[in-house]
Amino acid sequence: MARESLITKEGREKLEAEITHLSTVKRREVAGRIKEAREFGDIAENSEYDDAKNDQALLEQRIAQLEERLRRATVVDASDIDTSKVGVGVLVHVKDQDSGDSRKFQIVGSAEASPAEQKLSNESPIGKALLGHKRGDIVSVETPRGASKQLKITKIEAA
Repeated sequence: MARESLITKEGREKLEAEITHLSTVKRREVAGRIKEAREFGDIAENSEYDDAKNDQALLEQRIAQLEERLRRATVVDASDIDTSKVGVGVLVHVKDQDSGDSRKFQIVGSAEASPAEQKLSNESPIGKALLGHKRGDIVSVETPRGASKQLKITKIEAA
């Protein structure tokens, strides 16, 4: 059984846009490649046809995965976000107690996590450790490399 996931309104819109793009533009491109490859003759020994059919299968699989992710996602309403504690949808500012570095992360559902964009999943080690804590709390986080970090929550705001 697939588990339910949390997603922000922005994340839902990105998923919907990607599904629309894949379902329209990319499907037409692949269908055009299949049609063109058929015109080369015998499809039994036609590598262009095989490649296009493989691409079509991968495309349909990706569309199905995205649609399933969207079906089981619960959208976090921005008006329901509680900024008194860390939860999905908030922007949390933290200060590393060892290095003094300050960073900010948006806590999001796993479907839209992107560490490069400072969007941490509520299921990631840092995201999970921060959940439920308030401004001023110092949170101990076990990182994947085994080191422990002490992060002080300096600010919580709606993303």
